[in-house]
Amino acid sequence: MKKISLLCTLFVLMMFGNTFAGGFQINEHGARAMAMGGAFTAMVNDPSSLYFNVAGMAGLRGWNATVGTTLIAPAASFRGPSPSIAETEMEKQLFPPSHLYLTYEISDGLVAGLSVNNPFGLGTRWSEDWVGRFSSIEADLQTFSFQPSIAYKVMDNLSVGVGLLYNLAHVKLDRAIGFAPFQGEGTILLEGSESGAFGYHLGVAYQPFSALSLGLSYKSEVEYAFEGTATTTGVPAALTGRVPEGDIEATFVSPQQFVFGLGYQVTKDLLITADYQFVGWSSYDSLKVDFKNAAYTDLASARLYEDTYILRFGAEYAYNQTLDLRCGFLIDNNPVPDEMVDPSLPDSDRLGFSFGFGYQLTNTLSLDASYLYLRFAERTITNSDVNYASSGFAPLNGTYNSTGNLFSVTFNYSF
Repeated sequence: MKKISLLCTLFVLMMFGNTFAGGFQINEHGARAMAMGGAFTAMVNDPSSLYFNVAGMAGLRGWNATVGTTLIAPAASFRGPSPSIAETEMEKQLFPPSHLYLTYEISDGLVAGLSVNNPFGLGTRWSEDWVGRFSSIEADLQTFSFQPSIAYKVMDNLSVGVGLLYNLAHVKLDRAIGFAPFQGEGTILLEGSESGAFGYHLGVAYQPFSALSLGLSYKSEVEYAFEGTATTTGVPAALTGRVPEGDIEATFVSPQQFVFGLGYQVTKDLLITADYQFVGWSSYDSLKVDFKNAAYTDLASARLYEDTYILRFGAEYAYNQTLDLRCGFLIDNNPVPDEMVDPSLPDSDRLGFSFGFGYQLTNTLSLDASYLYLRFAERTITNSDVNYASSGFAPLNGTYNSTGNLFSVTFNYSF
């Protein structure tokens, strides 16, 4: 009986394990930026600088409002467990993270702003009877970030900005569990929410000469303290009260991020941009899950994630006075060690290819639209610490393949 209780508790810990890693981080918060591969830190003439570099909004005049959404359609498959070559497809889902930016020029060079977006999100869902159901059936993460900000133009070519991050989050995790030596299997469902996590955003924008723009952006770590419940179904009568469930608490620290960007006006019509983004995932070195019921053992598990970086490149060409054409490319490295990759987050290094356009509909209204294709490197796991057996331990070794298709539309209005 104690073995079953411990096994269930370990399952709860493992369920939280990878849900907050790189694959659930959303960087696409504006159609113009997405079209340019996200290389947007040096841009100073767009309200979405509230997300990419808060100092950039110091150059905006009057009132500006930007609103849009990105439709994300991920796809993934798993081949295994080794030595089997049977392939299972992840169920199709569509995620619509959205963005809203408002800026107001208080006085010459002093601008206030507010942004609302979803810095983490997405999810995975596998069939309830698939071979890896004891690792994951469903994982879903939703976050909302509110950022009131202010930016000031210190000199004509130098601006600084600061924003306060206030984040809300909700997580849902579901997996199967066995009760050997008893017959049958059940499920464990975890749901939890964070009602207020704080951080900050700092930015600097500098233009050493007319053709060159530089940007620096820093976002702090944010500590999420989730409170929720663990619920089990299908528990044999003989195990009633012995399987850990009830109220739980778990903490997660999202990584700090530092981005350096540059933009160069090659000709009056052609702009090229580049970003280097450092993501400090090493802050996620362990995970703790606490049961409020003292009868159940609290657990901690090493995560040992690695710091990563993203390289971004973009270009924008002014085709005429009303139409801009854009393209971009990115290289994104994942932070998850091989042994910790699981079906709730089949993460891998990825390449991204993007394109889009901007169209001036009226003197005060414009439209941006873009498409981004993400190709994840095939990832073969041979040393998994993830269990797929209903009892005992069987490593979920095998091969993951993933892709992503993203479509974004943004409307901009100035007045």
